[in-house]
Amino acid sequence: MKNIYLLDGGVGQEIYKRANKPQTPLWSTQVMIDNPQIVKDVHKDFIKAGATIITPNNYTCTPSRLKRDSRLELFEELQLQALNLAIQARDELSLTNNEVSIAGCLPPLVASYFVDDRSFNEIKNEYEMIVDIQNPYVDLFLIETISSIKEAQAAIEATKKTNKPIWLSLTLSDTNSNELRSGETISQAVEALESYPIDALLFNCSFPESIDQGVFSLRNLKISYGGYANAFTSINALKPGGTVDKLQARFDLDEEQYTKHVLKWIEKGATIVGGCCEVGPSYISYIHEKLKSKNYNIIPVLKN
Repeated sequence: MKNIYLLDGGVGQEIYKRANKPQTPLWSTQVMIDNPQIVKDVHKDFIKAGATIITPNNYTCTPSRLKRDSRLELFEELQLQALNLAIQARDELSLTNNEVSIAGCLPPLVASYFVDDRSFNEIKNEYEMIVDIQNPYVDLFLIETISSIKEAQAAIEATKKTNKPIWLSLTLSDTNSNELRSGETISQAVEALESYPIDALLFNCSFPESIDQGVFSLRNLKISYGGYANAFTSINALKPGGTVDKLQARFDLDEEQYTKHVLKWIEKGATIVGGCCEVGPSYISYIHEKLKSKNYNIIPVLKN
């Protein structure tokens, strides 16, 4: 029986939808400030849908984003609040990390789909600030939506001291599925990261069609791999400091159609799947039921 790790879906986007309030650059973080119960309920619903790995709502709580869009002094408070809400959601469902793992979220520091042009050390130091806060509370680290090799390497360097599993997820070009959003190729990334201590390599927040091709290119990896796609029509309208209400969801990618892509990834050797923006709990539930019907064993990442 093949083991599959089932991630949650687009936490931030789901929070934004439920809040039903005007969008801000802080995105789901502003909702967490105003109504933390919404955040907790989203985590619960993804767990109930079958996700065995959830990610805290700290995607926009980076020092760079807070300095630009809010107040830097909120950094530690918001990181801890995001972690606590994820833990509370699991606890209130009477579950432990033997059943649901919490993945520390290490997002792009400045903006999604944006290549950070700062120095390696500047990027690494900022990731270290996030890692130091999250480390006591999480079971693994998920470095996600990364657009360039340099950012990936810096995040891994900042995380490896924890001795916890490190999963790296790169975001692919919507026009060339062989490339990261930086223009670097997948093969260049795999070669550059070969000596780094990562436990899994994934692709996320890209078209599922791009991930179809990307996952195939990982078929010879000796570590776990997989993907979790978004359901946007395009990300071109989103700029640093912008708001996701400028993006539109696809109408041709319902739960059944999305799951067909997920099953393709698994057929190509993927063992880690889930969803990103616009992929809600109903999608994860559909994936979960389909995987169970095919006798896959859905498991969490147990804490070291």
